[in-house]
Amino acid sequence: MPKKIIARLFIVAAIGVAAWLIYRTLRQYTFDEIVRSVLQIPLAHLLAGIAFVFLSYFCLTLFDTLAVRYVRQKLPYRHVALASFTSLSIGHNVGVAALSSGAVRYRFYSRWGLSVEQVAKIILFCGVTVGLGLMTLAGLCCLIMPGSVAQIIGLSESGALFLGITCLAGAIGYVTLSGFLRGSLRLFRWSFEMPPLTIAAGQVIVGTANFLCVSACLHQLVLAFGNAGFFETATAYVGANLTALVSHVPGGIGVLEATIAFLLGQSASIGALIAFRAIYFFLPLPLGLISLSIAELRRWDNARSLESKAKS
Repeated sequence: MPKKIIARLFIVAAIGVAAWLIYRTLRQYTFDEIVRSVLQIPLAHLLAGIAFVFLSYFCLTLFDTLAVRYVRQKLPYRHVALASFTSLSIGHNVGVAALSSGAVRYRFYSRWGLSVEQVAKIILFCGVTVGLGLMTLAGLCCLIMPGSVAQIIGLSESGALFLGITCLAGAIGYVTLSGFLRGSLRLFRWSFEMPPLTIAAGQVIVGTANFLCVSACLHQLVLAFGNAGFFETATAYVGANLTALVSHVPGGIGVLEATIAFLLGQSASIGALIAFRAIYFFLPLPLGLISLSIAELRRWDNARSLESKAKS
């Protein structure tokens, strides 16, 4: 019984923290500033940006789909997509994704019969997929536009090429190891294994596709105020994302915008950055909170029904 009370209090606290984060971020701007920034963006660019947000969250559901296969479980895609979207729409805003989105994932996956160890493996697997996606996209940006990347991050052109080769070598090395490395790595009482070759390759593909979609969303909004190229925008986003991850600031609030503005310079209008945070972070958050609330209410109703049957 105490565990149930603690879990319910945690969910209520998570919803409260998410609501506070929305208030904390939006109070930096007046309502008129937000409206003006969004209205300055041509409708075609805004709709394209929202479309890329949907594609990004679809890619994120594939992170969990591969992860569930990795732990040798079978769940309907609608279940996996629900757990993924709900956890990440909240985790993206709360920050410390391994804990925030991980806790929400556990609420869903434990209900469907997965053990604590399996959920932990899913969280770790998705974290690795994020890293592989960032690494691969960074490598592609460095190799495709070494001059622009060098200018943005302050390296020489040869340094940018070396960084790109190193990043892609890391992703390729991971996939190669998955084809040859067998056995498991023990961490405390849990064991972790390299995924099969097909799943490892899938991690690189969907991880990169996700960040391409996020970069495309940002690029559509930036184009409304400047003329930054796609790979320049992608490079700035990768750098900003890494900075936000290291800072551990909830949702990267302020850090993400400041880093992108610094790396892209005048091309990154505050209007584009406000609109990006609004449609990528805040637009999915209420849907995630509603989804979590409905799931928890159903869980509580089912628990009450079982208690009533047990008493009768």
